[in-house]
Amino acid sequence: MFVVCLSVVMSYGLSLAASGGAMNWQWNFETGTGNQPPTGFTFSRTGSGRQGLWAIKHDEQAPSGRNVLAQLDTDNTSYRFPVAVANEPLLRDLGLSVRCKPVAGKVDQACGLVFRYRDENNYYVARANALEDNVRFYHVSGGKRHELASWSGKIANNSWHELRVDATADRIEIFWDKNKVIDVRDNTLTESGKIGLWTKADSVTYFDDLIVEAKEGR
Repeated sequence: MFVVCLSVVMSYGLSLAASGGAMNWQWNFETGTGNQPPTGFTFSRTGSGRQGLWAIKHDEQAPSGRNVLAQLDTDNTSYRFPVAVANEPLLRDLGLSVRCKPVAGKVDQACGLVFRYRDENNYYVARANALEDNVRFYHVSGGKRHELASWSGKIANNSWHELRVDATADRIEIFWDKNKVIDVRDNTLTESGKIGLWTKADSVTYFDDLIVEAKEGR
């Protein structure tokens, strides 16, 4: 079997790799500038309140290296969802994962992954909340959240976790710390879109090792 392997590391901590024709993108934020947002991302907000403050921070307990991407703005507007969206790639079918640490927040302590993102008002989001001890899956349409599935279980704050999404056509599987917690079908968003990170209200959340792999399809 003929296998092509390609690996490219970008200056802002993004690496690209291809094996057997399957592309994957990885961000570890190691080479970005401290206290500044990373390049290659666009920042926005669903709902109201401040847009959010995303910056590369130092964390000795980071899963890889010592840098993480943090959302630091503590605006406690309840219906406020800051997002950091990678400018590329555009995918429909994917495996998407991130390491995240809920650090602080009185209203919420949330970390989330967005995918099939069209704009700040239309996307899917899988999120975990350390104050509610649950993982939930939503589609956001016209700026309004619609819950599709939920799982309840311990979500420890100030600890690193792994959140993963596998999406193929209308089937969405969500994993928390490598355990499948949600398996659901939905066809609200069927086209390719961007991927990114998500928080809620006054959540201070750290992210590291954002990885997306293109699956067969789109």
